This record gives sequence, structure tokens and C-alpha cells, in this order.
Amino acid sequence: MTHRLALSLLGLTSFGLAGCAAFSPDSGMKAVSELTSQTINKDVAFVRTTEGAGAVDARVRQLLSRTLSIETAVQIALLNNKGLQAAYNELALAETDLVEQSLPPNPVFSVSRISGNGASEIERQIVGDILALATLPFRSEIARDRFRQAQLRASLATLRLAADVRRAYWRAVGGNEMVALLTDAKATAESTAQLAVKLGETGSINKLDQAREQVFYAETTADLATARQTATSAREKLARLMGLWDGGLDFRLPNQLPPLPRRPQALPSIEADAVAHRIDLQIARLELSALAKSLNLTEATRFVTLLDLAGISRRTRDPEGAPFRERGFDVQFQIPIFDGGEVRVRQAAETYNFAFNRLTERAVNVRSEARDAYRVYRSGYDIASHYQREIIPLRKIITEEMQLRFSSMQVDIFALLTEARQRLASLRGAIDARQRFFLAQSDLQTAVNGGGAPADGDNSTTLAAAAPADGGH
Repeated sequence: MTHRLALSLLGLTSFGLAGCAAFSPDSGMKAVSELTSQTINKDVAFVRTTEGAGAVDARVRQLLSRTLSIETAVQIALLNNKGLQAAYNELALAETDLVEQSLPPNPVFSVSRISGNGASEIERQIVGDILALATLPFRSEIARDRFRQAQLRASLATLRLAADVRRAYWRAVGGNEMVALLTDAKATAESTAQLAVKLGETGSINKLDQAREQVFYAETTADLATARQTATSAREKLARLMGLWDGGLDFRLPNQLPPLPRRPQALPSIEADAVAHRIDLQIARLELSALAKSLNLTEATRFVTLLDLAGISRRTRDPEGAPFRERGFDVQFQIPIFDGGEVRVRQAAETYNFAFNRLTERAVNVRSEARDAYRVYRSGYDIASHYQREIIPLRKIITEEMQLRFSSMQVDIFALLTEARQRLASLRGAIDARQRFFLAQSDLQTAVNGGGAPADGDNSTTLAAAAPADGGH
């Protein structure tokens, strides 16, 4: 009897093994790689060997050998950022949970011997958890859903890093352009301030005009120092996101932001695209599906919380010393007198309802975020385009006309310098507007594909310093 019982347990175990999961060669990274390639057209790598690390280092060095574009910076970060590698390690750990939940419980074999008062008893047991075997397909299916969630979380971490790199890149490049502009402005202001000092010594200008030129030079110097610090911090953040240190810190960035695209994107179905593609929504949907399956499992097992089948083989001796063998089996289960499972069923149902409402709320918010991101994107394009098409060309005309009038002695040098300060304010505004547009473009991509909220809050951070637009007049 015991032998047949053991064989039955082994048969059930073999049946369970037929449908259990096995470790994949890439720890589930294929799904992450495909989604990343489809979404942002970039490569990812899960570095687990010395050879893999060497290949990544060689690729990063190759990408760093030329001036970084935004796409190159994103690619370096996806290959070299150790925080992202840690997210991939979490995915590998999630796969171990999948395999563990897909395996049937190991049967337990025990041998015991008891003797005393002239009698001895030897007992052997093979114990198998029937409930765990019966629910194995359900648990395996839930575990697969959890693993799919882990793959999406790894993909979400990948997209979040890419979005953070884009924001840091635009801030760093915009900072470079602002530093270059203010460096030239400081040189001009310094020359003007020195001229004002000399003219003041001869009595050609009064103290008020002399002080105005001095304060403009002082303010420009302060603005340049602020702009340099802003650009340095942005570059440092970009280096952190790309995982660079020591020799990699001398990477080259463009000196100015690229021109605006000829026309903005038209996205009439942006809400539908966001709801269909947002990874955080996909994760929430899988969570809801897993909870639904878990609820069904809870209802199916509410009255059977522990069911063990024990195969017993007992060898004893009677008081006269004659051996004899006993065979049989032992079934144990809880009797639902006090708790019939209603608590667990209610908990599962409320957990499902909680997840459903959270998913619905998230879907509504995603649609709103997509609409708002597109409005900010279009507004940013219109403002930057207005500077590019209207304000800067008009400022150029005004500057040229003022120089002509100065050459013909129709205006004095102070009128010319006043116009130069106003033109500087317009140029700073134009750089700031272009940077806002490219940040809004990055946030728009994030709103459609996912990647989390902007790392530094909203996109209201500007490059313009707090100095008045008219240079202090």
C-alpha cells in the first residue's frame, strides 16, 4: 500500500513538473529589449559576464569618441547605467519566483523509531501536499502574470532613464549656449563700463549714466556665474545618468541647441495612443488580471486550507517480540468551524476592487497627462517659433538701424548700449524658449510611452536669470 501510495505521489509530482516553468537564457530580457527597440529604437544589455562587460565598455568608448547627440547620450545610459542593471537584476529575481511557483511541492519522507518496555516501533511516512498539487496550474498562471509585470517594470525603468537623460541633455546643451552668450555679453559690458569710467573722469557723462553701465557689467558677471553653475550641474547630472566617471567625464556636448523643427507634430489620437502604449497602465492591467485569478483561487480553496496525504509504513514488535507490519494512510484537513473562508474571500474581493478603481483612475489621469503634455509641446513650439521668426529678426533690424544712426551721429553711444542690453534680453529669452520646447518634446514622448514624472518637477525651469529685461533701467 505504501509503495503504491508513494508511486501515486510521484506520479502527481511528475504531472506537475510537465507544466512548470524553466529558467530562460536571458532572464526575461527579450521582452524588455523588444519593447525598448519598438518604443525608442535603442539597445539594452544585461551585463552578467566579464565578456559582456568588456563589450559594453568598448561600445561606450566608441560612442564617447565624438560629440554627443541626444540619441547617443540615451544609448550610453541604457548600456552603462548601473541603476538600470540593478533593475534587470530584479527581473532575474522575479524569474526565480516564477520557476519556484511553477514547481510542485517536494514530497517528504520520514523515518522514526520508538522503543521502550520491551517493544519497539519503526514508522516510515511519505507526505505530499495534495492542495499544493491541485492548485499548481492556477499558481503557475498567476506567477507568469507576475513575471510579465516584472518585465514591464524593467521596461518602465528603461524608459524612465531615457526620459531623464533627454531632460538632462537639453538642460546641459542649453546651459552651454547661455554661457557662450553671456560670456560675449560680459566682455562687451566690461568694455562699456571701462569707457564709462574714462568718460566720467572727463565729465562727459554724469554719475547716473556711469552707474548704469557699471551695474549692467556687475549684473552680467553675476548672471554668467549663475549660468556656468547651472550648465556644470546639468552636465554632471548627465554624466551620472550615463554612468560615466574618471576618463569618461571629458565627453563633448554641442555648444548650442539645435534649430526648431519645420513644423510641430500633429497628434490627433494622442489620448488613445497613451492609453494603448503606457507601460504603467499595462502593469496595472496585469495586476488586475492576477488579482482576478487569485480571487478565483481563493474561492476554490476557501474550505480546504491544509490537506496533506501521508503514506504510512509502520513496523512494530509485540510484547512477545514477534514483528508485524501495519500499512495505511492518514489524511489531515482543517474543519471550518470558526473561519469558513469568508474573511479571505472578502479580502480578495476588496483588493480586486481597489486595484480596479486605481486602474480606472490611472487611465483617466493618463488621458489628461497626454492632453496637457501636447498642449505644452504646441505652446512651447509656438513661443520658440515666435522668438525665431519675429522677435530676433526685429531685434536685428533695430540693432542695425541704431548702428547706422550712431555712425551718422544721430544717436549717442548710450542709446546704442541700451539697445544692446535689450537685444541681449531677447536672445536669452529665445534660448530659454527653445530649451523649453525640447524639454516639452521629451515630456510628450514620456506621456505617450511612460517613464515617470519629470525628475526635476515640471518643465518650468528656465535658463533666464532674474535680471530685468532692460538691463536694470
